[in-house]
Amino acid sequence: MKSFDLFGVAIPEILLPEHIDLASWSVIACDQYTQDRAYWKRAASAAGEKPSALNLILPEVYLNDADSEQRIADIKKTMQRYLADGVFAPAKRGFMYIERTTAYGRTRKGLVLAVDLETYEWKPFSKALIRATEATVPERIPPRMKIRTGAPLELPHIMLLADDASDALVGGTGSLVRKNAPVYDGDLQQNSGHITGWLVDSDAVLGHVQEALQAVAKKGTASDGSTFLFAVGDGNHSLATAKAVWDEHKKQLLAQGATEAELAANPVRYALVEVVNIYDAGLTFEPIHRVVFGSDMEALTKAVAEKLGGTLTECADTAALEKAVADKTAPGARYGFVFTKDGTTRSVLLQTAVTDLAIAALQPALDEYLAQHTGAEIDYIHGSEETVQLGSKEGQLGILLPPIAKDSFFATINARGPLPRKSFSMGEASEKRFYVEARKLFD
Repeated sequence: MKSFDLFGVAIPEILLPEHIDLASWSVIACDQYTQDRAYWKRAASAAGEKPSALNLILPEVYLNDADSEQRIADIKKTMQRYLADGVFAPAKRGFMYIERTTAYGRTRKGLVLAVDLETYEWKPFSKALIRATEATVPERIPPRMKIRTGAPLELPHIMLLADDASDALVGGTGSLVRKNAPVYDGDLQQNSGHITGWLVDSDAVLGHVQEALQAVAKKGTASDGSTFLFAVGDGNHSLATAKAVWDEHKKQLLAQGATEAELAANPVRYALVEVVNIYDAGLTFEPIHRVVFGSDMEALTKAVAEKLGGTLTECADTAALEKAVADKTAPGARYGFVFTKDGTTRSVLLQTAVTDLAIAALQPALDEYLAQHTGAEIDYIHGSEETVQLGSKEGQLGILLPPIAKDSFFATINARGPLPRKSFSMGEASEKRFYVEARKLFD
């Protein structure tokens, strides 16, 4: 087997159910539908009495419930039972190439592998191989550590992004293994599309993966010698939790006299993830817009323009504003401001020379203004239509952001550090990763 140590990557021992019924086994990432208990009740109904990944995770909708501790204990017992009762087939050593077709007709390609948590860092301006894309909230980590610490299994919903314009790493690997029979293939519950997975285990294909990783690493190597290989797209707090659990476990192992070789072989040191090419046509990046309440909206608009050094222009209506903000051919970053004053709704375009991701420049300007104006509040909105509607009401300001520029994504994070929270969304909720693969964690 090939070695991938230089890239912070390891070949996992993947566990899959002996008889895979994806509709009952596979469920969506635990951090989705956090306000929708009905969704998770339907998931439980789809699972029924069959073995299901639902019984191995804690949906975050239940994270703060009074019985969460008991739920966590039950999850770990179920993991042990599934391992003991032969629910899983013998482990398959290799990567997994997957193709996920969503309900929106998009097909996203991914490569499931293990990453070395020693090569990941979420803190700003890290020079690690794997870096966070959005600000991490440390307070969110300890509650999640309770779930992972001591867990016999892990199931991944973390998605990492690779800056690979040639698509050799994921797509190229797929072209080599799709000639083989898939390991699993089927529909996902609740109209969430279809998923197919192929094992990547031959020396020839693993050699291709190694060469592709080398090319991505070379592109991501800066003049100071640091390499930015992967950016966390989804599941950053889960990956941060995995690292925190490993750091804690490592201290215990070192106190017991563990050697470097023993540390390197410990499964807790690694996390199972899915790597996706940022340029994958099936991967959509949606900006998360802003709405400000309780401030002088015209003054705020002018303050942001002054801070960013841009030019303000009145648009005929909100439709014209939305079109102007979304114009990918115009130079620099564009922002749209919608507010109503004296009964008249105004649509104001801010054209700037900003070349980084638009949100990276905007949010600090908003934070500075809001800190100086007591009573002003901000909210984060998915979808331009709702943002415009909210901004059209007296005393509220809707701020439209342009589409996410994939070609400047890695450069912005490398230069500025993680983006502000609520900067972007990767696809719709139902398009998020579903749990299929598992891996042994704690003995």
